[in-house]
Amino acid sequence: MTDRITVLLADDQEAVRAGLALILASAPDIEVVGQAADGEEAVRLCRELRPRVAVLDIRMPRLDGISATREIAAEALADVLVLTTFDLDEYVFGALRAGAAGFLLKDTDAAGLVDAVRTVARGEGVIAPAVTRRLIQAFAATTPAAPASTRAAVAGLTPRERDVLACLGLGLSNQQVADRLAMAESTTKTHVSRILTKLGLRSRVQAAILAQELGLPAPGD
Repeated sequence: MTDRITVLLADDQEAVRAGLALILASAPDIEVVGQAADGEEAVRLCRELRPRVAVLDIRMPRLDGISATREIAAEALADVLVLTTFDLDEYVFGALRAGAAGFLLKDTDAAGLVDAVRTVARGEGVIAPAVTRRLIQAFAATTPAAPASTRAAVAGLTPRERDVLACLGLGLSNQQVADRLAMAESTTKTHVSRILTKLGLRSRVQAAILAQELGLPAPGD
């Protein structure tokens, strides 16, 4: 039997949490193991329950979603899927810096929500490639240049790892990277994991931003 995807929901509106929980409960492979009304409670429950995915609203009392994401990502408690209206404001940028694994529009339909949780649980982003590129480019333009240590770490990647990193900068999923580079999806996942470790990054979104900032050429270009 396939392992169930455990999920923590955090939103200060009880009706929103209830709606999200109802949708996710309809999926046979997803289990909502906890709900939080603010960021502090979300972090505490992540430490206690260790869900695979934490779905966090950005604007919450006591501790906002960005700060909660930072703590959850720093302690590797869960992969964070941030709820946002996606207006490319400072909240979205802050969540990226904090290590969010992806973004979910609040008006996403039920099927989209379920698919987004499954995608994040697989270790991938959840934004459509065209939107991902727009977000990455906008964020990279506001980010200070990568330090020399990070650039040195990129130089230390294998040629194949650099190709994978460049593909992440295009907003490609693991399967799309695998297709483009003619490798198995499982091999792509291994490369992504190694890239994050070598570069000291928390998420593939951060890796994509770095690839954009460095202007890494797409494989085949």
